Amino acid sequence: MRPLFKFSSGLIIILSVVFAIHIFILQQFDLPLFENRIIEAYVINCVLAILIYFSLYYLKNKMAEQLGFLYMGGSFIKFLFFFIFFYPFYKQDGGLDSLEFAAFFVPYVISLIFETFGVIEFLKK
Repeated sequence: MRPLFKFSSGLIIILSVVFAIHIFILQQFDLPLFENRIIEAYVINCVLAILIYFSLYYLKNKMAEQLGFLYMGGSFIKFLFFFIFFYPFYKQDGGLDSLEFAAFFVPYVISLIFETFGVIEFLKK
């Protein structure tokens, strides 16, 4: 149970720090702070990364041979969430601008990197 807590708390801390930096940068450039579903993007990416990590952690012994495919399936689920819940909202004004892109993909990339290192860590053991 300790690796699950370590992963979850670490991810929440990292995403909180990145979120604060993200908001700070937006504020410095006098850009809208909480538009483009930025809060939802951070929360959804965090929750999905935790769920994927937990799933992989519990399946590591039962489905060790398929773990890579399950990991890729988790990435597919994240993109599915993007295209269902974020993309239509972002395309309402006709295009996907850099602020909209950053609002979703900054937490996505941070979560993906953290998740990857977390999975590598438990696979080494």
